[in-house]
Amino acid sequence: MFNFDDANKKGKEAMDTALKSYSDVTKSFQAIAAEAAEYSKKSFQDGVAHFETLAGTKSFEAAFELQSSYVKSSYENFVAEATKLGEMYADLAKVAYKPYEAPVAAATKAASKAAATATAA
Repeated sequence: MFNFDDANKKGKEAMDTALKSYSDVTKSFQAIAAEAAEYSKKSFQDGVAHFETLAGTKSFEAAFELQSSYVKSSYENFVAEATKLGEMYADLAKVAYKPYEAPVAAATKAASKAAATATAA
């Protein structure tokens, strides 16, 4: 027989889980956006400082050396930032998947059990 109290309880649990998941995912997206904005600001400031230094060089060799070191450091900073953002996105995926981990595991277990029973019969 259908029990409205149980259905209400399950519905409330599902809604609470969804809201918590939404909150966690939102916090992760905010952290990623803040990190990207901070990197962009730092990159712009570094570029302006480099251009000011480059404008003050007296020889082609000095300008070439300065440009080479700037490109190298910019590339290293970019790779480090891309790695950091990749890890943040991986963490976001884990946070987003966490509420569904137990139900998926239970469904997989039930499906495996049903398949085993069907093949045995």
